[in-house]
Amino acid sequence: MDTIVIGAGQSGLAAARALRAAGRTPVVLEAGPAPTGSWAGYYDSLTLFSPARYSAMPGQDFPGDGDHYPTRDDVVAYLRRYADGLDAEIRTGTRVTAVEADGAGGFLVHTAAGDTLRTMGVIAASGSFGNPCTPALPGQDGYTGQTLHVAGYRSPKHYAEQRVVVVGGGNSAVQVAYELAEVADVTIASRRPLQLMPQIVGGKDVHHWHTTTGFDRLPPAWLARVASGTLVMDTGDYAAALADGRLRRRPMFTAFDGDHLIWADGEPERVDTVIYATGYLPHLDYLAPLGALDEAGLPLHVGGLSTTHLGLGYVGLEFQRSFASNTLRGVHRDAEHVAAPIAAYAGGVLAAYGL
Repeated sequence: MDTIVIGAGQSGLAAARALRAAGRTPVVLEAGPAPTGSWAGYYDSLTLFSPARYSAMPGQDFPGDGDHYPTRDDVVAYLRRYADGLDAEIRTGTRVTAVEADGAGGFLVHTAAGDTLRTMGVIAASGSFGNPCTPALPGQDGYTGQTLHVAGYRSPKHYAEQRVVVVGGGNSAVQVAYELAEVADVTIASRRPLQLMPQIVGGKDVHHWHTTTGFDRLPPAWLARVASGTLVMDTGDYAAALADGRLRRRPMFTAFDGDHLIWADGEPERVDTVIYATGYLPHLDYLAPLGALDEAGLPLHVGGLSTTHLGLGYVGLEFQRSFASNTLRGVHRDAEHVAAPIAAYAGGVLAAYGL
């Protein structure tokens, strides 16, 4: 195989499209049952933070009104259609367990089924849903309430009448806390104050301005200098809920104590459930045998191109090259950037072998 793409979510599909455009014939390996990545596993009420007209990938628009906000299930259906339109082989139910060098400039890709596939190029596009990030706090092991990451959250019906704390200050944390507040007593715990950003600015969704001003393409180094935290898109509902007390925010608690949390001011409070909406880390453990990761399990790369192995690339890393790198609307730019040199490398090695 000249190239293998690991993962068939938005990043893997974008990578496959870019490789085809570069003259390669990629095979896409997806651990799940469908070419939809992790989308089917997200919570029931999830909606995109960008409207349909600014959320589509190249070659296929979202159906319906361009100003509506697609739901989780809309995205799942969209990705299925997108995969159907690609001229690429997609193997679902194929989990990659390890990638090794083959000693001749290529790679050996091992699967859970016991197969070994040889390829000249690999693009890791497996996302991060399988590697949720949670903080370690004193007393957590002895906490008698329930803890879970938002990756395991589905709907508010299981938390009715509970005292719930949602940890995090991003869009998912606030969206989940807001819907839980309809049935439970909810507080958001975050290290910084929430930064609510109006969804509509000047009569247009803020993503119109992100696109027309070039903000989506800003390099991560520039963003790091100007950003002071995570911006949360708000149509006004979140601000109203915080103002009238339906939803509260407190500085991050410091410890667990039995069935209580200890808040930063020393106050203990009994809490039934703690939900961590604290993000994810790249899910790339299968690259450990290759030596392509650092001690923290993060990829060694520049702009998505491996600094340890020619022929290895990444698509879908957060802030890989821009603000929109791991989003539906922006991932194709990184895919095209990475696919070109990977395709050239694979083609060169194959030509050297007369293939």
